[in-house]
Parts: sequence; structure tokens; C-alpha cells
Amino acid sequence: MARDDLAMLVAALGLDNIRWVGGAVRDTLLCLPVKDIDAATPLRPEEVVERCAAAGIRTVPTGIEHGTITAILPGGPVEVTTLRHDVSTDGRRATVAFASEWQDDAARRDFTINALYADPQTGAVHDYFGGLEDLAARRVRFIGDAPQRIREDHLRILRYFRFQARFGGQPADAQAETACAELAATLKGLSRERIGMEVMNLLGLADPAPTLARMAQLGVLAVILPEATPEALPALIAAETAQAIAPDALRRLAALIPADVALAESIASRFRLSGAQKKRLAQAAARSDNDAAADPRALAYRLGLDGALDRLLIAGAGIAPLPDWAIPAFPLKGGAIVARGVKAGPMVARLLQATEARWIAEGFPDAMRAEALLDAVLVQEGLLPVAPARE
Repeated sequence: MARDDLAMLVAALGLDNIRWVGGAVRDTLLCLPVKDIDAATPLRPEEVVERCAAAGIRTVPTGIEHGTITAILPGGPVEVTTLRHDVSTDGRRATVAFASEWQDDAARRDFTINALYADPQTGAVHDYFGGLEDLAARRVRFIGDAPQRIREDHLRILRYFRFQARFGGQPADAQAETACAELAATLKGLSRERIGMEVMNLLGLADPAPTLARMAQLGVLAVILPEATPEALPALIAAETAQAIAPDALRRLAALIPADVALAESIASRFRLSGAQKKRLAQAAARSDNDAAADPRALAYRLGLDGALDRLLIAGAGIAPLPDWAIPAFPLKGGAIVARGVKAGPMVARLLQATEARWIAEGFPDAMRAEALLDAVLVQEGLLPVAPARE
């Protein structure tokens, strides 16, 4: 309601033909920041495009086969979707038809708190299934029959737990939990990528630990991540909170699974994580009991900042030197060794590594001290004469 540029879209489509819907309405009512704005309309997609064009609003057919047009506005894009109702579903995808009634569109949504529509002029909320009451009670509830809603889209099981972690209170909705438990096996029919995305979205929330524990109790976690040990998560979240570190989904996934590099790589592949994420997860899985006693800066130099934070926080160790520390570059190259008379070859690399180890142990001193450390290594190796003692 505070975005002036939205008036352009409302004027283009007409007051009777547009309502804000879903997360934008829910989050506004909860006084939370609104990231994405979605609108619903009884107008067909082609008419939305025509009306926007006449008003000078550029559109992109992001999901036109499903009735979705993205209007490009100065303050950010807005997705405009024609009212729909489901014709058929198979648990993975739905065949939809356009509808003319707002309630028909609301009836095909997942949770009552996501089926709230707001008038763009007055802000009046249209609530067809008790979403306002559920929002006030911090209750995440499926619209209508919970098992039926899950059979329409199996991913709604994981969406339920994500919304429960973000918005839900206790006690949780009994019908929802029972349906999720009974139909947990249907998750096996979904793509691993979709499951991975939902798991990562859940793990990135402020405190998903109680929800993960409940998923384990209900048998849901065993279907999607049987290797997980959810009891490991609270300690990590406590360490993050105590040291003002933002939630990190990948770090939390690392804490959930055993310290097994091969297993971590397998899970990363299963969830279709990126190459960089796979590498970082494997790096965290290579952790040891010695991490808690390690020098944080030495660890960060070797693993990178994220890698060091992962290892230290999972170990419950302090990270005090790291947040404001820029990882330095080792100031010496192989040429410094060759210039001292050592023949180029494998020995140069070995000597450089030995010098770098001393440099790290001394706390990353300046280049002059690094040169002195190199000389000390060369003396120890018998490749440089010992300087005579001063009288």
C-alpha cells in the first residue's frame, strides 16, 4: 500500500480487477518486510498485457501458460495471475483452468494464511477460509481437507513445515501434522532438486531446530534426509546467535549430517547443490575434534572465511578474530628462493610451504619478516650459511 508506483498497475487494470494476494498481504499484516508482491485478477492474461501496454507498463510473460504476467514497475516487478481453479493434479504438477470467482482461486491455495486478498484502494482484506484468525493464533492450517491438499501437491508437506517454522506456534495443527506423517512417502516422487530447495529454505530460517525435530518424530525427515541427526542443530544455532552470525542454510545442513566427506558430496549431488556449495559442504564434513582448539585465523587462511566459520561454529568455538579480518596473501613466491641460489624444482615448493607454515604460526607478519623466516628455513636445510654472531 506504500508503493506509489503500484497505482499505475491498479489504474491500468481497474479497481475491480485487481487484488494483492498471498505473502505480501500476510507479511504486511504481521508487520514484516514485504519482498515480492503478487496480484490476482479475473482478467485473462492477454487482456492484462493489452491494458498494461496501453498504460505504458512493460510486461514479461513469465508464466503465461499458467496465467501469470510480470508487470515491470519502477519500484520492482509484480506478478499478476489470472484467477484459476484446478482441473487435475498428480502430486507434482496441476492442470488449471481460468476462473471468474475470487473464492475459487483462494480454494486452490495451500494454507489459509496464504489465501488472503487485499483491496488495493482500501486495504480491506478478503478472507474466505479463516486465514486472519489463523494468523492471529499463529496456526498454519491447510485449506479444506489436509490429505487432499497434499495429494494435489506433495511438496506441500515440506512447505507446511517451512511455514510452521516461520509463522507457526504451539500446539501445531493436528490435522496438518497427521496428514504430513501419513503421506510422507509421497515425497519420494518429487525431484530431488525441489526437495533440496525446500530443505535449504527451511534451514535458512531463524530457528528451524524444533521443526526439524518434529519432522524426525513424524517420520518425514527420514524420507528426505535419512542421514540427518536433528539433535545437532540447536547447539549450532545457539553458537550463531551468541556470536551474532546470520543463519546459514548450508552450515546447518553440514551440522545435520555426519562428518563424512563422501556422504556430504553425495547429499550435495542429491539436492542438486552448486559446485561451490558441494565443495563447502565437503569441507565442513572434513571437520575434526581439533577444530575447537584451532587458531581461527589459521583455519580461515587455509579454508576461507566461510569454511572456517562452518568448522568453528559447528564445534562451538569462538570466532572473535574473524568477522573484521581480511585474509592476507602470503608475500613470497618461488622466485625469492631461486634468487637465493636454490635450483628451480620440487625443492622450491617444499621450502616455500615450510616458510608459509612458519609465517602462519607467527600470525601473518609483514613481507620483511617473511623474508627472514625464509632465510631461517634455508639455514635449517643447510642451503644458506649461518650468519656469524655479532660481537
